[in-house]
Amino acid sequence: MGEKTFVEKSYWLHALSPIHIGAGRGLGYIDLPVVREKVTSWPYIPGSSVKGVIAAYYNVSNNSEERKGEARIAFGATSDDCSNSGSLVFTDAHILCLPVRSFYGTFAWITSPFCLERCARDVKEHSAPPVILPDEFQAFTAQDTALTKEPGGKMYLEELDLASAFNENAENWAEKIAQTLFGDDESWKKTFKARFAVVHDDIFTFLCGAGTEVTPHIKVDQETGAAADGALWYEETLPVETLLVGRVWCDKIYGVPEDETPTSGELLKQFCGSELSLQLGGKATTGKGHVRCLFKDIEKAGELHE
Repeated sequence: MGEKTFVEKSYWLHALSPIHIGAGRGLGYIDLPVVREKVTSWPYIPGSSVKGVIAAYYNVSNNSEERKGEARIAFGATSDDCSNSGSLVFTDAHILCLPVRSFYGTFAWITSPFCLERCARDVKEHSAPPVILPDEFQAFTAQDTALTKEPGGKMYLEELDLASAFNENAENWAEKIAQTLFGDDESWKKTFKARFAVVHDDIFTFLCGAGTEVTPHIKVDQETGAAADGALWYEETLPVETLLVGRVWCDKIYGVPEDETPTSGELLKQFCGSELSLQLGGKATTGKGHVRCLFKDIEKAGELHE
C-alpha cells in the first residue's frame, strides 16, 4: 500500500478586511447588499468567485499563454477549438462564524448548531464533536471565555443579552476550528477560543441581518465641494474576522492525452495545497476583500495508490 490520495479538500476563508460580494441593487435602505442564501438569508461567498480569484492568483487569465497545461485543466479555458470550465469544482463558502460586537471581550465569534452541523457534513468531519443546542436566549462558551464578566454571567451581543454557560462540546468545537485556522500559533488559538460562542439558530439569523457592516458613501460635487444630488448610497460588507467554509474537489479531466493527464491529487496539491492570500469581491482599491484561504485534506475512503 502507498500513501493515501486526497481527491477532496475543504477550504476555509478568514476575512482580514471587510468583504463585499454584491447581490445587485437592494430593495431596502441598503443600496448595495451582500449576496445571501435564499432559504436562510445568511451571507455566503459563491464558489465561482473563489475559483476565479484563485485562478487570478496563479496569474492564469482566460486568453493568456499561461492558460495551458495543468492550469488549463484546473481552471478551464475558452478558445475556438476547445472550451471547458476546468476540473476543479468549488462549492459556495457557507458562513461558520460571524464576528459581532460584545460588551465584554470586544467582539465574539458566534456560530449556531446548524452552522456547525453543516460544516461537519460539508467537510466530512466524522470526528466532529456533537452538535450543541442552546436555548433561545442562551449562549455556550469555552471554559476561559472573555465574553462575560464572570463565569456563567450575562453575555451582551449587539443589543441582545444572553445567559451564558460553559459547554464541553463548545470547547471542543472551538479547539478544532482554532487548530484548523491558526495551527501552532498558540496566541491566536487562545484568542479564538476565548471569544467563541454558540447561540440559537434564530439568534444567529437575527445577527446575520443586524451584525453586518453598513457604510454610507457619497460623491462630492467638484464645483461646490458638497455631496452631489442623489449621490448618497449605503454599502453592506461582511465584517473583518468573518469565517466561512467550502469544499473543493477535482472532477473528470477531459481533452488531454492520457499520458499527459495529471491525477486529481496532483491538481489539488498544486493549486489548493498551501495557504493563499486572496482578494474577494469588489472595492479592491479601498482594501476590501482581503482574506486568508486555507485548505484541509478530506480523506476519501478507499482511495489508495501504490
